[in-house]
Amino acid sequence: MGFYFDKFEDRKPEPPLQYSAVTESIWQFLAVIAMTLGAWYLWWRWTESLNPDALWYAIPLAFAETASYVGLGLFVFNLWKVQDYEQLPPPAKLSEVVRPEYATDRPIKVDVFFPTYNEEVELVRLSIRDAQKVTYPHTIELNIFVLDDGKRPEMRQVAEEEGVGYLTRSSNIGFKAGNLRNAMEQTHGDFIVICDADTRPFPTILEHTLGYFRDPDVAWVQTPQWFFDLPEGKRLPDALYKYLKVPGRWLGKGVEAVIGEVRVGEDPFVNEPKMFYDIIQRRRNWANASFCCGAGSIHRREAVMEAALKTYSDTIEKQVGKQSKKLQKLMGGQELDSGLVQEMRHQVAGEEEFTPYRFHVSEDIYTSIVLHSDEERHWKSVLHPTVESKMLSPQDLLSWTIQRFKYAGGTLDIVMHDNPMTRKGMSWAQRLMYGATAWSYLGGIWNMMFLIAPLIYLFSGIAPVSAYTGDFFLHILPFLIAMELAFMVGTWGIAGYRSKASYLSFFPVNLQAIWTVLKGEKIKFPVTPKDRQEGNFFHLVLPQFAVIVLTVVGVTYASVQYFVLGNQDYSLGGILVNIFWGLNNVIALSGIVLAAFWQPEHEATVAEVHGSPTYNNNEVTA
Repeated sequence: MGFYFDKFEDRKPEPPLQYSAVTESIWQFLAVIAMTLGAWYLWWRWTESLNPDALWYAIPLAFAETASYVGLGLFVFNLWKVQDYEQLPPPAKLSEVVRPEYATDRPIKVDVFFPTYNEEVELVRLSIRDAQKVTYPHTIELNIFVLDDGKRPEMRQVAEEEGVGYLTRSSNIGFKAGNLRNAMEQTHGDFIVICDADTRPFPTILEHTLGYFRDPDVAWVQTPQWFFDLPEGKRLPDALYKYLKVPGRWLGKGVEAVIGEVRVGEDPFVNEPKMFYDIIQRRRNWANASFCCGAGSIHRREAVMEAALKTYSDTIEKQVGKQSKKLQKLMGGQELDSGLVQEMRHQVAGEEEFTPYRFHVSEDIYTSIVLHSDEERHWKSVLHPTVESKMLSPQDLLSWTIQRFKYAGGTLDIVMHDNPMTRKGMSWAQRLMYGATAWSYLGGIWNMMFLIAPLIYLFSGIAPVSAYTGDFFLHILPFLIAMELAFMVGTWGIAGYRSKASYLSFFPVNLQAIWTVLKGEKIKFPVTPKDRQEGNFFHLVLPQFAVIVLTVVGVTYASVQYFVLGNQDYSLGGILVNIFWGLNNVIALSGIVLAAFWQPEHEATVAEVHGSPTYNNNEVTA
C-alpha cells in the first residue's frame, strides 16, 4: 500500500538552533529598549494623541494597542533566555532514575502508547514498526501498545501481526485522555511514551531523553513535533527567477541577504512547529514552565499517577465540603455526624472519575498544570530541543481550523474554570508563562480592531489620533523599528513574519473560541477528516477575504479622494500610514485565503491519508 508521503521518507529534520550568549545579550538589550519605547508611545497615545472628535474609535484602538503591548511584554518574558537542561547519559537501571528509597537494580520498563480511533491501519503499522526500531545502550524492557478506541478487528490484526499489545475498551469516555487511562490501568512501564497514530519515533528517542529522568523530580520530557511531509517550497531567488529571470534572482538574493532565507510555497497552513518548540517552549525551561503537547512526550508513570491521586482526593473533599454546607443550612446549622460525612465521601468518590490525564479537550496542557502546581513534589518539565520523531501535517484548511479551535478553546476553558495564574503551587514565572499562552488566545479581540481601524480612516477620513503629524511618527517609528530589530535577533534563524501573519489570520477562530467559552458551552472533539477533503474551503476564510476586499477598496477610495479630488478630510500622513497598515493586513491575511484553495502535489496519488487522530489535542501556539 502506498502513501503520499513515501517520497518524503528520506527527509531529515533541522538541528535545534545553536545557543549564543552574545546573541542572547543583544536580544535582551534590544527587547528592553523596545519595551521602553513602547511604554513611552502608549503614554503619549493615552495622554496626548486621542482624537476628541472620534473617541468612539480612538479609545477602543488605544485599548487594543495596550492589550497588544501586554501580550508583547509576556512574549518578551517568554523569550528572555535559553537555559537548556543538561542532556545526561542514558540510565542503565531503575535505581538511577528514582529516589533512593525506591531504588531497585532492575532494567527500566518503557511503554509506548499509540492511541487511535479511525486512522488508516497501515499508517499505524508504520508507526509501530518505527517504534520497534528504537535502540538503547543498556538492557531495557520495551512494550508497544495500540490503544484502539475504534474497536476494529483489522487494527487488532495489525497489532497481532506486528507482535505488539492491543488494548480497547467498552466505551470512549474521556476520548484520548480516557483511552490513556485505560491503558495505564493495564500496563506497568516506569515511563510512558505518548504517540499519535502517525507519530513515528526515531531510534534515538529513549537514548536521548531518559537521561533527564536521572533527576527524580522530572515528570515528563517533551520533544519537538516535526511534520516531515510539509511542502518545502522554493527559495526566493529561484521563485523570482521564474517570472523576472536574472534580475529576479538577484533581487531574491538581496532580500535574503537582509532578512535571511525565504521560501515561497512553504507550509501553506503556517504550522511553524520550529518557532513553537525551538523558541517558545524551549525558552520556558528556565522557569520550569514548558508544557506537555502530547505526541512525542515521555512521562514518568509515578508523576502522572501521584498527581492524579492528589487531584482526585482534592476534588472529593471539595465536593464533600459543598454538600456539607448545603446540608448544614437545611439542618439549621447543626453539626453533621462524622458517619454521615464519611458516607457522603464514599458516595462522591464513587461518582468522581479518577483521571491520570484530565478528561479535557486539552488534556496535555491541563495535566501539565496539575503537575507543575504540585506543592509537595515540585515536578519538573523538560523541553528536549532535538527532534526525535516525525509525524504528518494537516492536509487541508478544515483540519487546520478544527485543530486551532481546540487549542484556543481548550486553553481558554481551562483559564475560565481552573486558572493556572491563580492556582496554588505555581511559581510567579510559571504563572506568567501560562498567562502568556492564555493571553495570546484572547488576541482575536484586539487583532480584529487592528484590521478594522485602517478601514474606518480609509472610508471616512476620521483618524483615531488628533493628527498624523511629525509627533505621531516620532513616537511610533522608534518603537516599531526597535521591536522588529529585537525579535529579529531574538528569533534568529527562524523567520518571524510568517508567525505574525498566522497569528493575525487566526482572529475568527479565536473569536469563536472566546464566544464559545463565555457562553459556557463545552469545547467538543469535532471529527478531524483523515483524507484530504475534496474541493476548497473558501467558506472558512470569508471573514479574512472580506477584510482583504474592503481594504483594497478602501485604499483605492482614499487615494482617489485625496490625490485626485483633494478631499481635505484626509492628510498625507494619514493616507500613507493607513495605506501601509491596510496593505500589511492584506498581505498577512492573503496566506490563509490562498490556503483554502491549496492542492497538494500528491492529490492524485493513491491512499491519501491525514494522520492526525480525531482527538489530537497537541498545543501549537503559545
